[in-house]
Amino acid sequence: MSRSTLNRSLIVETHPGSAISEAFRGLRTNLEFSGGGEEYRTVSVTSSLRGEGKSTTAANLAVTYAKANRRVLVVDADLRKPALHELFGLPNRLGLSNALMKHGKLDEVIQRTNVPNLSAVTAGPIPPNPSEMLDSDAFSALLQAAKEQFDIVIVDTPPVTDLSDGLVVASRCDGVVLVMKAGRVKNETALKAKAALDYGKAKIIGAVLTNVNR
Repeated sequence: MSRSTLNRSLIVETHPGSAISEAFRGLRTNLEFSGGGEEYRTVSVTSSLRGEGKSTTAANLAVTYAKANRRVLVVDADLRKPALHELFGLPNRLGLSNALMKHGKLDEVIQRTNVPNLSAVTAGPIPPNPSEMLDSDAFSALLQAAKEQFDIVIVDTPPVTDLSDGLVVASRCDGVVLVMKAGRVKNETALKAKAALDYGKAKIIGAVLTNVNR
């Protein structure tokens, strides 16, 4: 895969010297030290609403870990409106939905990206029952298998206030990063997202505010 296939939204890869890239590196550093000795091996990235930049955040965060010489797997668990295959220029014929139908067989759906140290599992064909597939032993087994092969697993999930999918995934990960878009999300919506994550016993380890004018 050539570099030209990478989406321009992958700022950390295409413009590593930019202020945005530095912000993503700062996010990675904050996540590494926020555990107080506890290592976060699986991190979900979600939002309160669609269109807030969660997929772009997940992708760029994954790239920053890869550039820090970590073995990284980024997983598209947004089985309703997947985006990671477009960001990385990957085919989406096989992906997470296929693996879950085969009881969590991970190796068959891992793809290499054009970024060294970074592999991906795209969403695959959109299934009729995304919530049930993610709330399954197969998904838990897949995450465990990923932890055995990679240093860190970044999971892109649906928004937590619209669907149960995002909450299901977040509760199965070591920590969750909540993405919010400045000027779009009202305070009550952000609080609703946090309340949903707290109710699901998901551990919020970071927050990202996108679309900030500087």
